[in-house]
Amino acid sequence: MSLLDAHGRSIVNLRVSVTDRCNLRCAYCLPHENVEWIPRAEILSYEEIVRFVRVVAPLGIRKVRLTGGEPLLRKDLPDLVKRIVSVPGIEDVGMTTNGIGLDRMADPLLRAGLRRVNVSLDTLDGGVFRELTRRDSLEAVLRGLDAALSVGFRPVKINAVIRRGINDDAILPLAGWAREKGCVLRFIEYMPIGNDRWNADMVVTNAEILRVLSEGVGPLLPVEESAKAGPAARWRYEDGGGEVGLIGSVTEPFCGRCDRIRVTSDGKLRTCLFSTAERDLRELLREGGTDAEIADLVRKAVDRKEPGHRIGQEDFVRPDRTMSAIGG
Repeated sequence: MSLLDAHGRSIVNLRVSVTDRCNLRCAYCLPHENVEWIPRAEILSYEEIVRFVRVVAPLGIRKVRLTGGEPLLRKDLPDLVKRIVSVPGIEDVGMTTNGIGLDRMADPLLRAGLRRVNVSLDTLDGGVFRELTRRDSLEAVLRGLDAALSVGFRPVKINAVIRRGINDDAILPLAGWAREKGCVLRFIEYMPIGNDRWNADMVVTNAEILRVLSEGVGPLLPVEESAKAGPAARWRYEDGGGEVGLIGSVTEPFCGRCDRIRVTSDGKLRTCLFSTAERDLRELLREGGTDAEIADLVRKAVDRKEPGHRIGQEDFVRPDRTMSAIGG
């Protein structure tokens, strides 16, 4: 069965935030201080998450990605992975993390069935890392990455958000380092979300990043897209030294091929990162809703999925929740 929206897009990808809590304070995701966490009683339990996955898998959901906040802060995460992997129809379970604690968790997560890991890392410079995250945790992140590679995760992807005047000088160091490590580096354009004072001038575009890489590392060739291609425009180095993904959420949005829906850690169903509307899944789960009623909520939400996020247009509305509260 296919879960189609009104624009003909097939929805196969579910992103589930397991917590809004995080051990970093990246400005594009969280306030630097006085963070108001979602009360624990309002966070979806593993049983509720797994039930929802069991309902949406027959509708056509094939991929699940665990996010946060920082998902590694959630206790017994490998147990959740194992239970999701066992759901008939689910073909792929991945996770996006800041990497802190991955040195301890990489092996149990792999054994539980997790196969893909994306680690957020915007710089290799310790001072800049502290400025960006308000924490001195770069070495912990790097240990986590090494652990993921050593236990056998392939690929390990690095997500880097580049902001003009802040870490735009990190492009080439990250590229060289990722090539040596055998990681797939993905550059993400800086988006208007969270608590940062965003403006378009701070966006380092896909085109700029591609030019910097081509001039500083070597020529890149486009990778032919497949039916399973994600949001990144993929490029490979002509010399065979790996691959780079460019996610142009602002200047080259992938909305026309978006295949995802999201569930926040407090059980709200969202059809776009920049949605202005949410549907209360948690209430349905906790107030005796049937599987058929849950499936109907999902179908109705997908049918109303936004055609695009409208960044840069006059009627764009910035989400009133932080990235950590929505789910990365």
